[in-house]
Amino acid sequence: MTTVALTEAPPMRYPRLAQPWIALFLAIVAELGIALFVLGVVSVPLIAVWVGIPLLLVVVPTTRWFANCHRTMLAGFLGERIPRPYKQPPLPGMLMRIRTIMTDPQTWRDLIWLLVNAIFGFTLCLLSAVLFLAGLFYLVYPLLVGVTPEGVFTEPFGGLFTVNFGTSFLMMPVALLAFLIWQGAGERLLKANAFMARSLLGPTESAKLAMRVQELSESRAETVDTQAAELRRIERDLHDGAQARLAALSMNLGMAEEMVARDPAQAAALLTEARESASTALSELRDLVRGIHPPVLADRGLEGAVKALALTCPFKVDVTFDVPGRPAAPVESAAYFAVAECLANAVKYSAATNAWIQITHEEEKLHMIVGDDGVGGASIKPGGGLYGIERRLAAFDGTLTVVSPNAGPTTVIMELPCESSSLKTTPSSGTA
Repeated sequence: MTTVALTEAPPMRYPRLAQPWIALFLAIVAELGIALFVLGVVSVPLIAVWVGIPLLLVVVPTTRWFANCHRTMLAGFLGERIPRPYKQPPLPGMLMRIRTIMTDPQTWRDLIWLLVNAIFGFTLCLLSAVLFLAGLFYLVYPLLVGVTPEGVFTEPFGGLFTVNFGTSFLMMPVALLAFLIWQGAGERLLKANAFMARSLLGPTESAKLAMRVQELSESRAETVDTQAAELRRIERDLHDGAQARLAALSMNLGMAEEMVARDPAQAAALLTEARESASTALSELRDLVRGIHPPVLADRGLEGAVKALALTCPFKVDVTFDVPGRPAAPVESAAYFAVAECLANAVKYSAATNAWIQITHEEEKLHMIVGDDGVGGASIKPGGGLYGIERRLAAFDGTLTVVSPNAGPTTVIMELPCESSSLKTTPSSGTA
């Protein structure tokens, strides 16, 4: 399955000063999970008396919403998103929905997580928040002593000394110590909680395999549909274009053959028309072939084909190509058409003055970056150009990431699996 930038881009890391407040929030809501845990456990035996059915249909979606909120928030500490491996009912109906819920391992893993999060997640998040808040408290402690009535913050401190405005500054090292401990351990505590949550909220190996099989099945079905649509397009273009012109050409030649003896001038005109029809048919056939597999791609490889694309753009396009050889033909073709569609979108919609293409090969993958300095706001919509790229790459288990804020610029990042064993020549780069 492809990765879509607008919703599937890597999550943003939280600013350091925002983490204590997020930790405090997570610690508070962790205790709310106890109520969901109790309701979930109670609803199962009550199914026998039918009371548990409506309770289950309310508790499970609420629990999943609660878990999904944590998946989204904790992704900022992990640097990656936590998948949502819930089974979908194969058929409509309440009984089928209940059966799917009861047989879904993630339903029970969510319940376990509610309890674990209420204990360990609460402890880890609260400790991270308390370290920061303790440092903040003792940092402003002299101010609190100075502005509050005597006796509020001026009690004896551990029998060592009586706190007053003068001695309150002795607490400053405590603030420094708390901040140092929080600096070293605060984020680690939150990451530990995130890893714990991922182990229970993320998919198991069997769930990953099932999701992968489903993704491949969907990708294969879409690929078959795309190929069928492409074949219909080729047949339609041949029937309406070159075939019709060749039929007209045959008729003109036959008429010219009949008139060559009695009306040479008319025969010459028919031959001229036939020649023009043949030239037009040849041009249409060349365009059709270009849409299937451009000759420049076959002759000069991906580098030459991409540079040729860049030269046809109305603005400057910088091309950097660093691939040690030619990828396999299907991968090369998919990469070419993906880059071509990105450039076409930039020309149509971006109002850009410059663009850039970077193609490299790393970690057994072909990495392609197409960017422009245009107005941005690109989005993936069914039937759109970026959606077509997404489906084309999905057939090769590729990924698509789009970063396009409204003010621009737009950057499209694509990856295609490409084993180095299929690469044969040396890298090069240039500017078109």
